[in-house]
Amino acid sequence: MKKLIILVILSVTGLLLVAADPVSPNNESPVKPLISNRVPALLPDKNYLKEFKVKPGGTLIIDLKTGGGISIEGWNKEIVSAEVTVKGKDAEDIVIEIEQNGNDVEITSFYNGDDCNYNSNAKVIVKVPNNYNVDLNTMGGGIKIYNVNGEMNGKTMGGELDLRNLNGDINLYTMGGEITLKESEVDGKVHTMGGNILIENVAGDLNAKTMGGKVIQVNGKSRNGSTENEINLFSMGGSIDVDRALNGTKVKTMGGDITVNYAEKFVDAETMGGNIEIKSVDGSIKAKTMGGDIEAKMIGNPNKGDRSVFLTSMGGDITLTVPDGLSMDIEVEIAFTKQFDGDAKIESDFKLNEEISPKWIKKHGSVQKILTGKASVDGGKNKIKINTINGKIYLKKG
Repeated sequence: MKKLIILVILSVTGLLLVAADPVSPNNESPVKPLISNRVPALLPDKNYLKEFKVKPGGTLIIDLKTGGGISIEGWNKEIVSAEVTVKGKDAEDIVIEIEQNGNDVEITSFYNGDDCNYNSNAKVIVKVPNNYNVDLNTMGGGIKIYNVNGEMNGKTMGGELDLRNLNGDINLYTMGGEITLKESEVDGKVHTMGGNILIENVAGDLNAKTMGGKVIQVNGKSRNGSTENEINLFSMGGSIDVDRALNGTKVKTMGGDITVNYAEKFVDAETMGGNIEIKSVDGSIKAKTMGGDIEAKMIGNPNKGDRSVFLTSMGGDITLTVPDGLSMDIEVEIAFTKQFDGDAKIESDFKLNEEISPKWIKKHGSVQKILTGKASVDGGKNKIKINTINGKIYLKKG
C-alpha cells in the first residue's frame, strides 16, 4: 500500500505545509518540498527626535561607539534639535541616549546585544545655535559641519570631513577619507590618513596633513587685522598645489610636486621626490628637493621685507628670477661628478666671480668637483644661496 506523509512545521510567521510524493517501499523517491513565496517583514527603523533650550557657548558632545554619520548645522535659534535614525538588523540592540546637562547636549550610542559582529547604521542630524562648540567621536562615518562659530574637535575612524562656513578653532581627524574646508576663518588643523584635502577661501593659522593624497589650496584669504597667519600643508605621498597664500605658506610632501601660484611674506617648500615651482612670491623663498628641478620668481618691492633665498636640489636644475634693484649677497654652487653628462654651468644676469675646484674630491659618497659663483650686488643686504648636484643654475633679473 502506498503511503502519504504530511509534515507540519510551526514558525513564528504561521503554518508552513510541506507535502511529499508517495514514497516507495525502498525509499527511492526523495521528498520534494513546496517553497513558500512569502517575504519576511522588514525591521522598522528606530527614530529619535528631541529639542533642548540652550544658550550660545555650550557644547554638543557626540560619542557614537556603534559608528554612524554626523551632520551638524548652525542656525539662528537658541535651541539644539537632535534627530537620530538607526537602521539594520541589529537596530533593536543599539541604545541611543540624548541628554541635556546644563548648557550642553550629549548624544551617545552603544551596542547592548550578545553578538559582537552586529549590523546597524546610525545617522545623527543636529542643529545648534550659530555660536556653539562641538566635540565629536564616531567609530565610522562622515562628519559634516556647516555655519558654526566655536571650538570644533572631532574624530572618525573612517569617513569624509565636509566643513563649510566655520569660524573658530578646529582639530578634526579622519582615519580614511577626503577633507573639504571652504569659506571659513579658522585656526588649528585637519588630518586624514588616506585622502585628498581641498582648502578653498580659508583664512587662519591652519595645518593640513594627509598621509596618502594630494593637498590643494585655492584662494587663501587674509583675516582683518591679522599679521601672523599662515597655511601649513603636508602630504606623505601626493602633490601640493597652493593658489594664494596671503600670509605665507609652509608646504612639504614626501613624494610629489609642489606648485605655488602666489604668496606674500614667504614660501617654505620641501619635497623628497618632485619638482618645485613658485610662480610668484612677494617675500623670502626657501625650497628643497631631493630629486627634481626648482623654479622660483620673486616679485614686489625689492627694498621691502625679508628677501633672502635658499634653494637646494640634490639632482636638478634651478632657476631664480629676482626683481631689479634687489640688494644681494650671492653664493651659488654646483657639485658635479665624473659621470655627469652635461656641462656644469651658471647662467647669470649678474656678474659673478666663478671658480672650479682644481682637484676631484670625495664628498657624499662620490668623487666631485665644485663650481662656485659669488658676487655682492647693490650692497649685499639679502642672502641668495643656491646649491645643486649635476644640474645647471640660472639667475635672472625680472
